[in-house]
Amino acid sequence: MDISLNGKRALVCGASKGIGRAIANEMASLGAEVTVVARSEDKLKSVVEGMDISHGQSHKYLVVDFLNPDALGEAIEGIVSESAPIHIVVNNAGGPKGGPIIESGLQDFANAFTMHLLCYQKLAQLLIPGMKDAGYGRVINVISTSVKQPIQNLGVSNTIRAAVANWSKTLANEVGGYGITVNNVLPGYTKTERLDELVNMRANMAGVSPDEMLKRLNSDVPANRAAEPEEIAYAAAFLAGPSASFISGSNIIVDGGKTKSL
Repeated sequence: MDISLNGKRALVCGASKGIGRAIANEMASLGAEVTVVARSEDKLKSVVEGMDISHGQSHKYLVVDFLNPDALGEAIEGIVSESAPIHIVVNNAGGPKGGPIIESGLQDFANAFTMHLLCYQKLAQLLIPGMKDAGYGRVINVISTSVKQPIQNLGVSNTIRAAVANWSKTLANEVGGYGITVNNVLPGYTKTERLDELVNMRANMAGVSPDEMLKRLNSDVPANRAAEPEEIAYAAAFLAGPSASFISGSNIIVDGGKTKSL
């Protein structure tokens, strides 16, 4: 099975920490030249400094706020103007704040829509022409198992993630004839700052300690634990490689068996 990414250029968003950082590291280890994107320059520098360069790659970073699609577009246009195309884009933006949907403000929805839908659309419009020319492209969206089963007290996230999933399926149908695949990775509970926020929010609501709440969440997972970020990265890296060429328009669930539906 060919999972090498030698000679491929990847753009990994939200790569300053957590799942995004793990994906960037995994793709670099497989030979890709990776550009990481996030808001924190200090964190991005640290990511780039720690990435694998054993295949002779030169990794880069872009400091961009996903609440500003125009700034994102300007930054990406600089990459597009280079001779080699971006073959792989990993769409991964921070999750919207939690809480009941009825308590969420209009701006909460607008911000989430901008970060997850508008920016992904901007990236697709800028990067897919190069993928078409190369005859190889991978669009990988890190979303959530809420696409299959809404998660309690994540109203805005449940709404926007579903929109991204349908956007993704539509895009997959349009670009499949050009050697481009579009897929979604749906992580379950994963050991990141996002999980810490979820645990603390639910612990406060239930009047229990964060440790007790984490035990309760893990008990709902057949694997009886949360994922390591690297376990999500393995799925994304496989989808990026040549061996995943006939997988497109799919949701890949990586949740230890928690999701009740197929």
